[in-house]
Amino acid sequence: MTIRYLLCVLGFAGSVGVWANTNPPAALPDLAQLVPAALQQFDTPGMAIAVVKDGQVLHLAGFGERDLATGALVDSDTYFRLASVSKAFTAASVAILVDEGKLSWDDKVVQYLPQFRLQDPWVTAEFTIRDLLSQRSGLAGAAGDSMIWPEPSGFSREEVVHNLRYLTPVSSFRTQYAYSNVLYITAAELVAKVAGEPWQDFVAKRIFAPLNMQCFAGEQPANLLENVAQPYRFSAEEGFVTIPRNAIDGKMLMSAAAGGIVCRASDLVPWLQFLLAQYQGKAAANAPFSQTQLLQMWAPQTLMAVGSNDRELDQVNFAAYGLGWRMADMHGVKVVHHTGTLSGFQAHLVLVPEQQLGFVVLNNGSNSGARQAVVQSLLKHYLAPDQQQDWVAFYAAQQQRAAGRPAAAQPVGTGEVLLALQEYAGNYNDNWFGGMLIAQDEQGLSLQSARMINLQGRLEPFADHSFIVRWTDPNVAGPALIHFQLNNRRQVTGFTLEPYAVEPGERHSYRDMRFRRQ
Repeated sequence: MTIRYLLCVLGFAGSVGVWANTNPPAALPDLAQLVPAALQQFDTPGMAIAVVKDGQVLHLAGFGERDLATGALVDSDTYFRLASVSKAFTAASVAILVDEGKLSWDDKVVQYLPQFRLQDPWVTAEFTIRDLLSQRSGLAGAAGDSMIWPEPSGFSREEVVHNLRYLTPVSSFRTQYAYSNVLYITAAELVAKVAGEPWQDFVAKRIFAPLNMQCFAGEQPANLLENVAQPYRFSAEEGFVTIPRNAIDGKMLMSAAAGGIVCRASDLVPWLQFLLAQYQGKAAANAPFSQTQLLQMWAPQTLMAVGSNDRELDQVNFAAYGLGWRMADMHGVKVVHHTGTLSGFQAHLVLVPEQQLGFVVLNNGSNSGARQAVVQSLLKHYLAPDQQQDWVAFYAAQQQRAAGRPAAAQPVGTGEVLLALQEYAGNYNDNWFGGMLIAQDEQGLSLQSARMINLQGRLEPFADHSFIVRWTDPNVAGPALIHFQLNNRRQVTGFTLEPYAVEPGERHSYRDMRFRRQ
C-alpha cells in the first residue's frame, strides 16, 4: 500500500491551565519518517499524533488516510474512537462528584444503585465506587463483554448493571487484576443517578466544555461526520476491509463509558495540558476536578503483572491499575497511560508527569504494531535516548516470530451428529443474554442472537450433539463449539457454548450462558 500523509504542526494554547516553559522544546524523533513507515509495515491506513511538553504543543499532526475509498487524508481534526482511553473520562466524572461532596470514592455502590448485585451477597454489600474503577472485582477478565460487542449492542446500560448478578467470579474479591468494561458502564450509571442527568451529558458539560474539547460521549452532530476515520482490518487474502459496526456514524454507543468516546487529536491537547498542569496544582480555576482527585486516580489500586518484555524494553519493575489509568515505572520514571483497542481503532495516551510530557496516538487500523512503534519511539526519545532503535523493524520482527509459532491445536470431531438437523432447530433463551434462534435452511443450521444482531453464524457438524460455530463475520469472534443437551427421551433441551479449542479454559465469554429450549 502507498501511504499518503499530511503533516501539520500547529501551535496551540489550551483553555485551561497552560504554563509554558521558556526553554526551547527538545527535538522530536523524526515522525515524518517514522509514522509512514509504521503505517506501511503494519497495514494501518492513518494516524494522528499530539505531543505536549512543558505546556507547549510540540507536535499536532495527521498522517495517512482516514478513508481509503475516497483517499481523504487524516489531519489533526479527524475524529477517531478512543476505545478504552475513554475510561479516564468516566473516572474523571466520578472525581467531579467527589470534589462536590456528593459521594466518596469509598462509598458503597448499593448506596446509589440498589439494583447492583453480584453473585456473592457480601461482595455486593462491600463493593465500593473505587472497586468499580480499579479492575479487582473477582470476575473474569472481560466478563459481560458479550453484552457490549459486537456493536450495535442490544442491551441498555440498566440491563448491563442488572445482569452482573449472573456473572460467576473466578477469584476472590480484591485479590487479582482482571480487566472489566461492564463495571465502567456501571460507574456511568452511578454518575447519572447522582448527577441527575445522563452520563454523556454530564461529561460534555463538566469536562469537554471547560476544556474546549469538541469530543462526544453521546450522539455526534452531522457536521462531525465530514471528517471521521473509517475503521479497517487487513488480511493478505482480502486486503483492507472496513468494519462498519465500529464506524463513527452519529449514534451514541451504550458502551461509551468503557470505550466509545469520539475525539480528535487536537481536542486531546487541552486534556493533556490540563492533566499535566493539575499534577503540579497549577490548573485554572475552572478546571474540571482538583489536584487531590487527580492524584487519587493516578495512585496504584491493583497490582499488575510485569512481563519479561516490559522489563527488557522499559526497565519496568512495578505496574498497577489506578482509577481509569494504568501506571508503571519506566526507566526510573513514573508513566501514567492507557491503551484503547477496538476492531479498526487503536489509541494510546501517555503522560510522564515529572517531565511534564504527554502524548496521544490514534489510528484506524487493527494491527497494534503501528501504535507500539510510535509510542515506543516517543518514550525512548525522552526517557532513554541511548536505547533508541528502529522500532518499526523491532515490532515487525516480533510479529513475524509470533506468526511462526505453531497454531494452537484444535479439537478433532467425526463431522457427524447423532440427530437429524431439524431436531436441533428452535428458539432458545439464556436468562441474561436473551434469545438465540437455531434455524434450518438448505445449507444446514444457522445461529442468530436476538439481542446482538451481528452475532450470527453457521453450524458445522462436529461430533455427537456438538457443532462448530463459524461466525458470518470472523472478525467478530473466533470459532466456537456449541454443545446441545438432551433429556432421557432424547429430546434437545438446551445448549452451551465454548471456544473451539482443545483446552478452552473456564474464563471464556460464554461461561455463564445456559440456553434453554423454549
